[in-house]
Amino acid sequence: MTQEDDFLNDAIDTEKTIEYIKNYLPQELKEKFSDDELYYFLDLISEYYTETGVLDDAEPDEEGYIEIDLGNIVDYILKDARKNNMGEYDAEEILFVVQGEAEYVDIVGSLD
Repeated sequence: MTQEDDFLNDAIDTEKTIEYIKNYLPQELKEKFSDDELYYFLDLISEYYTETGVLDDAEPDEEGYIEIDLGNIVDYILKDARKNNMGEYDAEEILFVVQGEAEYVDIVGSLD
């Protein structure tokens, strides 16, 4: 697989994740976030995992799952959004985005 193929696969995966999150969100939030905002949130979620090393240091449970505090990810997104003047977001609304991403990852992971 070439680097270009990897890039295209990542872009397709990101698009699928965005679509899943849009469908996961409650009706009142479906139109609240633009695609650009959702891409921004996904970038921050990935950045959180990379910077904290939470996935590297965690021990999976007996079913192979790693317990992740989604509230910490929400806090990370809110802090970055404020710092970079991206806007003020409601923690409960961002939690739905983070939960949607986590659920999508669980579904895709179970297919491997």
